[in-house]
Amino acid sequence: MENIIIFFEKLGGEKPVEDFVESLPVKHKAKVYWEIELLERYGRDLKEPYVKNIKGEKYKGLWELRIKFAGDISRIFYFTPVGNSFVLLHGFVKKTQATPEKELELAKFRMLDYQRRVKE
Repeated sequence: MENIIIFFEKLGGEKPVEDFVESLPVKHKAKVYWEIELLERYGRDLKEPYVKNIKGEKYKGLWELRIKFAGDISRIFYFTPVGNSFVLLHGFVKKTQATPEKELELAKFRMLDYQRRVKE
């Protein structure tokens, strides 16, 4: 079965992960797209260091695509709503050791928003 990458879309049509990736320098952007392609190719079989699930009940279902490029570390949060679909929710450049709570909360908000809208 083929894996499907879905970029979360806001009600107004914006795709925040695409916007995030496009805002990156060219070589960093290429590395991010390469890792998204790995996720598409290997899906649930892709393991660390490329992906990691977010620990804790509060963020159950959230995963992170982990991108390192030169001195920069980026993260793209995603979830798998059904089968082999991967919904990319939120991306950011990580500046601290711990992932900021606001980044996790935004990803969770978008996951719940996606689930609500897909059911309608």
